[in-house]
Amino acid sequence: MAADLVLRGARVIDPASAFDRVADIYVRGGVILDIAPTDEPLPATHAIDVSGLVLCPGLIDIHVHLREPGGEQKETVATGTRAALAGGFTAVCSMPNTDPPTDRPDRLREVAAILSRDAACIVHPLAAAILDRDPARLSDFAALREAGALAVTDDAMPIQDEDIMARALMAAGDAGMTFVAHPELDVAGDAGVVSDPPLAAELGVPYVGPEREAEGIAAWHRAAQVVTGRTPARLHLAHLSSAEAVAAYRVFLADAVLAGLTAETCPHYFSLTAAAVREFAADAKMNPPLRGPDDVAAVTAALVDGTIGVISTDHAPHAPAEKAAGLASAPFGIVGLETALGVVIEYLVRPGALSLMDALAKMTIGPARALGLPGGRLLVGEPANLTLIDTAAAWTVAPDRFLSLSRNTPFRGMMLHGRAVMTVLNGRVVMEDGEVLI
Repeated sequence: MAADLVLRGARVIDPASAFDRVADIYVRGGVILDIAPTDEPLPATHAIDVSGLVLCPGLIDIHVHLREPGGEQKETVATGTRAALAGGFTAVCSMPNTDPPTDRPDRLREVAAILSRDAACIVHPLAAAILDRDPARLSDFAALREAGALAVTDDAMPIQDEDIMARALMAAGDAGMTFVAHPELDVAGDAGVVSDPPLAAELGVPYVGPEREAEGIAAWHRAAQVVTGRTPARLHLAHLSSAEAVAAYRVFLADAVLAGLTAETCPHYFSLTAAAVREFAADAKMNPPLRGPDDVAAVTAALVDGTIGVISTDHAPHAPAEKAAGLASAPFGIVGLETALGVVIEYLVRPGALSLMDALAKMTIGPARALGLPGGRLLVGEPANLTLIDTAAAWTVAPDRFLSLSRNTPFRGMMLHGRAVMTVLNGRVVMEDGEVLI
């Protein structure tokens, strides 16, 4: 049986099966027909020579803000998903802090309709665990699952009460969903901006320490101890950023009170320090904030030893006028879909902290397993969602060339090595050399 398409001669890496060799990938009808040695060619209608490139499962980002509905001046489903394809991502999970928030089945269905119409890549919409932006009220997880949500999250409204955390874990377990927690207790009682006391004083903005994040993880740990044995709860902790957070998470993991406990970090937390705020101002303002060199080292170490198994972007676009409001007043967040792979290769793979396979695992099978998503691996008979990478390509981050609607990045002007040069979705080449073809 002839294939529709064959990608010939790439170094094929599938972290899920530890497959790493030069091979040809055959595609027919949108699915993988065969993975064969290059010296045993099979018939194909169309062949593309991809020798010298790395081919892996399509990248997956489980923490993306697409902003629609309600924030279209920042990003839309169309622009955000095209940015995802440009960055090598074939699937993303969209956060529910839309306007109105995606906290009810009817709103989830409205988001699904927008996705069906405009999404260029696969999008799994997450549902809001908090009802009406009230951290004391939980939404109906079972109804949201029936409406299509794979996970619920307290994104934008981190739960502060441990009793409610326990209730959320039980409800998520009963509904067969993962709870994605943003472990941020407001222990200081203020809206801190910079996690470096001298720099905060220099810039005239409030300081916020890492204890808020570490205490949040400890609170979720205590909540999990309450529900252990009562529900098959799964918990995923978002964007670990500090040495204290990593330490708290290691304690949580070692306690083994939850069978499904995972965590993520983001490229900016293992590549940048708070000093970036001095140069990039609000374009380096995020929550949790950038930390110090010891925190970068701790996050990197947790990636290296496997404690943190997921790299996400927390892609958080904001319009230029919003970020121009000044460091104290500008909204938190940076864009990341189009820079993530380059930052991972530049700061983890090229220095030798992680092998390419281990790094790609945290952007493919790791996120897929954390939220129970399809994809993340290369299997005959499965959809041909693939990313092809030139690991040696040197390029300079130029926000004016982003496909994202927003430009808020602290990587502006940085030279990176490694980028996606082709993205294949359901057997179709949808991005090539930075140009999205759909």
